[in-house]
Amino acid sequence: MGKILNKLSPFHLAIPVNDLVQAKNFYQGLLGAEIGRSDSSWIDFNFFGHQLVCHLSDAKNTEITNPVDNHEVPVPHFGIVLDWDIFHKLADKLKHHQVKFIIEPTIRFKGKVGEQATLFLCDPAGNAIEFKSFKDPANLFRKD
Repeated sequence: MGKILNKLSPFHLAIPVNDLVQAKNFYQGLLGAEIGRSDSSWIDFNFFGHQLVCHLSDAKNTEITNPVDNHEVPVPHFGIVLDWDIFHKLADKLKHHQVKFIIEPTIRFKGKVGEQATLFLCDPAGNAIEFKSFKDPANLFRKD
């Protein structure tokens, strides 16, 4: 455990949403995630090769943040690490669609090992999502 494996296994994440039509419009329509199985209370999405399940719920998300490199990062949040070019294309697409960002596209930890492009936004149900990218993917877990 804890050792990086040669093959990345798809991750499964289930999150609450208060409107499945809005979730579909956001994840499929805006982000391009393909829809898998679904019924009247949940939808499976192929979220960049991972299984994201939106479950219809009245649960409310709390607004907790943690300071990271001069930004207040929402907790909890989930996200995906993308290739550098794909991240920037997605950031441009989101800006074009005038998406409201929690944290605008930026470079975090400039000049340090963990230097990364990052952005945060919320889905229509208030779930915080981070998209990030490393110019050098080998730095994903590097400490020094």
